[in-house]
Amino acid sequence: MKPLPPMPRWVDDAGNVVSCTEKIKVMQQNMQEIYELAQEAFEDGLLMGCQEKQLRAYLAELMATLDNPYQK
Repeated sequence: MKPLPPMPRWVDDAGNVVSCTEKIKVMQQNMQEIYELAQEAFEDGLLMGCQEKQLRAYLAELMATLDNPYQK
């Protein structure tokens, strides 16, 4: 499996850099878990004969539909 893409420099809505070490650590762990689970689901779909292009499109759509419960 390829390594996780480089993490961005996280910023808040005001454009301030999120610099708390613990917050950054949690984000890294969460993104790693999502990456691994998405990779497994992608590979399972390919093994089941699903089209790669369709799997990629659905995974992108899935991320785009995430709800922000903290929206102002």
